[in-house]
Amino acid sequence: MRRITRRAFAVAALSAAAAAPAPGSAAARGRGADAGRPEFRGMWLATVANRDWPSKAGLPAASQQAELRAYLDAAVARRLNTVVFQVRPTADALWPSPYEPWSEYLTGVQGRDPGWDPLGFAVREAHRRGLELHAWFNPYRIANHTDPSRLVPTHPARLRPDWAVPYGGKLYYNPGLPEVRAFVQDAILDAVERYDIDGVHFDDYFYPYPVAGQTFDDDAAYEEYGGDFATRADWRRDNIDLLVRETAERVRDARSPDGGRWPGRSGRGRWRRPRRTHHRPVRFGISPFAIWRNQATDPAGSDTRAGVQTYDDLYADTRKWVREEWIDYIVPQVYWNIGFPAADYAKLLPWWSETVTGTRVQLCVGEALYKAGAPGQPPAWQDPAELSRHLTLARGYPQVRGHIFFSAKEVAEDRTGAMARVVADHYHGPVRPPRPAS
Repeated sequence: MRRITRRAFAVAALSAAAAAPAPGSAAARGRGADAGRPEFRGMWLATVANRDWPSKAGLPAASQQAELRAYLDAAVARRLNTVVFQVRPTADALWPSPYEPWSEYLTGVQGRDPGWDPLGFAVREAHRRGLELHAWFNPYRIANHTDPSRLVPTHPARLRPDWAVPYGGKLYYNPGLPEVRAFVQDAILDAVERYDIDGVHFDDYFYPYPVAGQTFDDDAAYEEYGGDFATRADWRRDNIDLLVRETAERVRDARSPDGGRWPGRSGRGRWRRPRRTHHRPVRFGISPFAIWRNQATDPAGSDTRAGVQTYDDLYADTRKWVREEWIDYIVPQVYWNIGFPAADYAKLLPWWSETVTGTRVQLCVGEALYKAGAPGQPPAWQDPAELSRHLTLARGYPQVRGHIFFSAKEVAEDRTGAMARVVADHYHGPVRPPRPAS
């Protein structure tokens, strides 16, 4: 994917502002008017492998900051209100973490201090523009390779090699180890307690996506901890359930100026005191792969024929997390067009709407802006109006509280005008995100 320059960012942002309909114009009075109802209007800002930002590792701090400001400016120009910023892409950090090394995507060398604090900078600049900043953490991915010797010598996976599992050309923390789960939460809560972020966000990676012919080697952990479960799959799902539930409890504790206690492995718990009082509520949200289970597998599943089901393949019981209200919002990545045979957007939207009905969990839909106009995508994605049709359809489901677009590069570049069409048809004026349910 070609790079986008800082000048192009600025041009894109200005073009977006020019393209958006003026208040009171014919377009603004059109059928898709939002009437000021609070909703999520977001974009993911990915840092893994320098996907969105920084455009390449090793840029001077001033250049990285200029690029980040340009993305935030583009979000404002598109009348978005939320940025989901990836701050822990590969068991590393985009802030001075006492738990994990500086990310290699900043300087080109893992562990090298970039000389500034990207997360602190992003929070300040986002809030200055009226944007929410949700910090996005990948819980278990250590590296996009399997060689621990390439990690900085002080990396936790080097110090505790028994925590790491190579699989599918990547290195992962083992979700089946209670000490790993506690460590991952500690690393995340360090950012929650030190920065005035608006949300903690997980994506779709829990146990890794299946790779044909390979086995995720957690035999020793299963032997030690899986005795109470009928199957390894049940044990793995419980491991992920514990991560989600305990993270939710700790994030909610961190909202309190007095701190709180969380259940540790011994059950006695331990005290953690936030290092700053949050002026904003901190939400906890997850953006899973959109297929919980196919209807052919489970009558409660969606009318889809997907090759991956989060319950069975990633051991992520996303429906349970909603029904138990462990999370504040869910953003299923419904990355298919209306009418796609195996996973129709128009069938997944009502399934997820029904799933959140009767709960306090807010539903936001993940949108595949990156597919708009992309070579090799189905004909529907060559039509700049496809994404706008998604939002039009979603207006018929009051449970849908907004949309998040993948990802920031496409929001700024908008190669086919699909994002501009969304803005013109649906984002007629700024709105705030919905308040967290009480």
